[in-house]
Amino acid sequence: MSLSQGQRNDLDAIIKQCIRGKLGKYKPETMHMPFHYRLLGRDRMATFSFIQSLNTSFGTSIFEPIAEALARLNFPEAHKQFEVGNSISTAAQAEIQDIINRLSAGDDADKPGEMERIRKVCQTGHMTRLRPVKADLYLRSESGAMHLFDLKTAKPNKGNFKEFKRTLLEWVAIVLAHNPHAQVNTSIAIPYNPYEPKPYERWTAKGMLDLRHELKVADEFWDFVYGGQVYEDLLACFERAGIELKAEIDGYFARFNNNSS
Repeated sequence: MSLSQGQRNDLDAIIKQCIRGKLGKYKPETMHMPFHYRLLGRDRMATFSFIQSLNTSFGTSIFEPIAEALARLNFPEAHKQFEVGNSISTAAQAEIQDIINRLSAGDDADKPGEMERIRKVCQTGHMTRLRPVKADLYLRSESGAMHLFDLKTAKPNKGNFKEFKRTLLEWVAIVLAHNPHAQVNTSIAIPYNPYEPKPYERWTAKGMLDLRHELKVADEFWDFVYGGQVYEDLLACFERAGIELKAEIDGYFARFNNNSS
């Protein structure tokens, strides 16, 4: 099931709106770099600074709105920056810490088993109040199952996966504290594979994440969100938007090109 022409047009418009919004809010750093300016030009330095800024915020600025738009074609409910909740039981917190400790010691990750451990204690002990916790993307299926995603950069550091795992388990505990019978799935999403055409180097996550249940990379993520093969269509939308915005972007950064230091 590929995108219709109308759906492609809608995605093109969202991408262009996101980039224009980013340009409208962008303010180049005022750092004085006279050698760089004379060697490369202020426009190139401003472009480089913008790209760095865009890379930092690509998830919230572009990937989240696109994922939300695609998901609404497939799921009855889809929201970006979804508030998961703010309560977790002390027994669930202790269970999560034990799971993390066991994984750190070499146990294999088993998300279904871990979820059942949390489910058993999700309302046991005191309820601890947290600051409101948000997932980057929330989906609800026709059956009522919830899918919560944490969108990450393409190359997370291996050491970060322990905290990623904790986040995913805490989301489970927070949801189950409210409804112990809820169907909830929590995953890390990595929007593209930086190693393509080679497979994603999943060893960085292995040992802490259950790769089958907690990690979706590139087309695995986008196709799941859309409910069909959409990854190539999505790349084509970005390419069309880039072509259409080229003159606009070039004109924007040309303003920074002058000979002053």
